[in-house]
Amino acid sequence: MKAKNNRILKDKTFDKSRWIQMPRDVIAGHDALLQLPNVITDLGITGPLLLLSGNTTMQNVGCKVLSLLEGRQVISAIVGEINYEEIGRIEDLARDAGIVLIIAVGGGRVIDTAKVVSYNLDIQFISVPTAASHDGIASSRASVMTDGGNVSVAAHPPLAIVADTGIIAGAPHRLMAAGYADMVANYTAVLDWDLSKTKTGEQVSEYAMTLSMITAELMVENADKIKAFDENAAWIVVKALFASGVAMSIAGSSRPASGGEHKFAHMIERLVPGKVLHGEACGVGTIISMIMHGGDWQKIRNSLRTIGAPTTPKELGVSDEIVIEAIIRAKEIRPERYTIFDEEITQDRAACLVAQLYKE
Repeated sequence: MKAKNNRILKDKTFDKSRWIQMPRDVIAGHDALLQLPNVITDLGITGPLLLLSGNTTMQNVGCKVLSLLEGRQVISAIVGEINYEEIGRIEDLARDAGIVLIIAVGGGRVIDTAKVVSYNLDIQFISVPTAASHDGIASSRASVMTDGGNVSVAAHPPLAIVADTGIIAGAPHRLMAAGYADMVANYTAVLDWDLSKTKTGEQVSEYAMTLSMITAELMVENADKIKAFDENAAWIVVKALFASGVAMSIAGSSRPASGGEHKFAHMIERLVPGKVLHGEACGVGTIISMIMHGGDWQKIRNSLRTIGAPTTPKELGVSDEIVIEAIIRAKEIRPERYTIFDEEITQDRAACLVAQLYKE
């Protein structure tokens, strides 16, 4: 056969690649904080360390961390509001001191600050959550306050997580309930991601979606076990928060854990700043979203009621009118991310959705 008659087919080599970053060490359980020095040694970290914490947390837990790290070069700083000015201040401090590792001890504000600073300076950080109030303890996204409201930005996931369930169980139950609600929101986040695939052709990760749904199911199935100041409850919620963070790392975005219910929550936070906890608003948004998706919204509402999370505007501490406005305007948040809240929602439709929240 002559060469000109030969057909040479190019191999269809699968060449898609993605850089997935996840925590290397995860220590969770009773007295896990005591393992922090061993974790730093295991990571091979040598050099100056920066301890970040909130004002009250620094007194309660930060001091314990400083004593555990006695003999190492450690400086500490109190984190205020998470905005670009505060991030810049911490960056300057870390840069001037030649910091090689940040240890973030606290809640979402402290951990998100550490994420962004570590990302901008290309250094690592360890997440030491003191409350299970949101899934940011393990994710690669951070929420930063701007003049236009909170925005989600790319950041480093923690190099390690040290979650002491004894400390977390001692936090106000409202914080754990908010974290629980943030996990239940994965139900509708996945539905919205799948909706976007149909409507816009957005690519999805089946594995990340499955892991995210498993996390939500874990929460709902264990709702009756999430009790105040209970260490077993803290363990269940922390495990789910970590799994949700891993799902986001696999997806390369917050998509598997953040859909229209989060856009709704961010709009609530924009309309009434400082009035609600993010996770609480996500919980109410999840019920509304599931109603619009035509799913089992009563199951979600019942689980939130069981653990004491808000399920109505009144319980959330805002007016029905604010929630109606948030439903209609949720599409203004991250318009590039298509969700069911981005579909046409009239004033009457929004009012009906709010009225349904009060029905038995």
